[in-house]
Amino acid sequence: MKVAYVTTGHPVAGHDDEREIVLAAWYGAGIEGSPAAWDDPRVDWSSFDAAVVRSTWDYIDSRDGFVAWAHRAGTATRLFNPASVIEWNTDKTYLKDLGVPIVPTCWASPGARFSGKGSSEGGFPDWDEYVVKPAVSAGARGALRTADRVAAEKHAAGLLDEGRTVMIQPYLRTVEHEGELSLLYFGGQFSHAVRRHPMLSDTRRTTEERATLRDPDDDQFALAERVLDQCARRFPGEAPADLLYARVDLVRMPDGEPVLMELEVVEPYLFLRYELAAPDMFAQALVELLRR
Repeated sequence: MKVAYVTTGHPVAGHDDEREIVLAAWYGAGIEGSPAAWDDPRVDWSSFDAAVVRSTWDYIDSRDGFVAWAHRAGTATRLFNPASVIEWNTDKTYLKDLGVPIVPTCWASPGARFSGKGSSEGGFPDWDEYVVKPAVSAGARGALRTADRVAAEKHAAGLLDEGRTVMIQPYLRTVEHEGELSLLYFGGQFSHAVRRHPMLSDTRRTTEERATLRDPDDDQFALAERVLDQCARRFPGEAPADLLYARVDLVRMPDGEPVLMELEVVEPYLFLRYELAAPDMFAQALVELLRR
């Protein structure tokens, strides 16, 4: 089986330290994996038995183009994850659709205007510390953490002026000691979980210290399963069993309740170095999907 490992020609792909791990595991499972850039017009996607989206981390600079590519590629070969899921998940307004507890979020669409008392879509939230970010983003790009309400409003207004939907959330101090928990699933089956150091924390750590393997608590595992179940309801026949990979990122509220921060089903880092069995499980999940 010949499968494209979908990446990008942008230098950001140089940070992909999981590529060789994945390609080696695929080879061991009888899959010939070849890197291919999503934005390279010379690639014939129909020449592959499947294409797996991995390090396409530059898509936020051209989200519309990336979504259009996904739909084209999905007609030429089997795309994992599917184009419909990619279109939905690359805009964080998907968080409104899942019907599960999420980090409290104030949304503002282009055209909204903030004043000292609020915006055209509702009052600006009153929190001790803010995280303001665009709904189409990766990592912490475009995000601002500040305790200054005026600065938060100014950053939000600037994003709105750029035509971007804005998310305004409280900064949760619980992540300083609790961290963020990422649960990894391959082919709908739980693989492993890691505790991640928060990107917007005051503390800086090395790459090697950015995560540690962790067993989820019962309430965290239950919420992750609920998130995937809600995704399945939205995409019948495509999720969770037909999702090659999914990463569910959770945090705890100050009262201890676990809430969803993000569901990553487009190009998440999979923390494959942290669990010995994970690369082979990932490869086997792909084999099983290709046999269907």
